[in-house]
Order: sequence, then structure tokens, then C-alpha cells
Amino acid sequence: MTSQQIDLVQTSFAQVRATPDAVAALFYNKLFELDPSLRPMFRGDLTEQGRKLMQMLSFAVSSLRRLEQIVPAVEDLGRRHASYGVRDQHYATVAAALLWTLEQDLGAGFTPEVKAAWVAMYGIVTSAMQRGAAQVASAA
Repeated sequence: MTSQQIDLVQTSFAQVRATPDAVAALFYNKLFELDPSLRPMFRGDLTEQGRKLMQMLSFAVSSLRRLEQIVPAVEDLGRRHASYGVRDQHYATVAAALLWTLEQDLGAGFTPEVKAAWVAMYGIVTSAMQRGAAQVASAA
């Protein structure tokens, strides 16, 4: 990611973070609309799951200038998600739901440049998570 992309993600996330529960609800509603088969993976309280999602996003966004600090945590997240049944194809669905949610929340602020910055960030996160998941698969 470029420095400008990091700035765009961090600036736009500051707005998203103002209404975390509403943003998380938008995200999960869209995710389950896009792929209803994912719903059973979320057995607990969806509000609490939404808070975890927003915490993870906040951690990733705030650490973009220190990727070496977040990659191990994100790989671990990928290992955990693999044990929940998350597969590679699910990452594209999550990306679509996330980008749609950001567009809804940011409105006109979701410019093509902001979208490209979020796509770049999601690519970094997804790659690390998939590496973690692959470690689980190769150990099995």
C-alpha cells in the first residue's frame, strides 16, 4: 500500500468507527444476503461478533504503517477462521460485503481512490489470513 492509500483508509475508517454497531450490522446483513450458507458459521451473539469485527478492522487500520506487527496476528486469525470452516472463496464474499458496507456508510466519501485503498488493505489482510489457514491445512 502507498502512504496515500494508508491515509485514505485511516481517514475513512475514522468516519466508519463513529457508528460501529450500525456498520457491523450492515456488513453482516449484506454478507448473509450474498451467501446465506455463511450464517451457520456465526453461532454466537451477532452484536458481539460485530464488535469483534470492528476491533479487528480498527487494529488493522491503525497498524498499516507497521505491517510487521499485524501480520502474525492476522495469520493467527486465518488459522482460527479455517477451523470455523472458512474457505478461500469466502474471502471474496467478505470483500464484496465490506466494500458495499463502506460505500453505504461513507456515501460520497467512498471515492474510487478510497475504494482502491480499501481493496489494497483487504488484499494484505486476506493474504495473511490465507497463509495462516494454509498452515492449518498442511498440518492436517
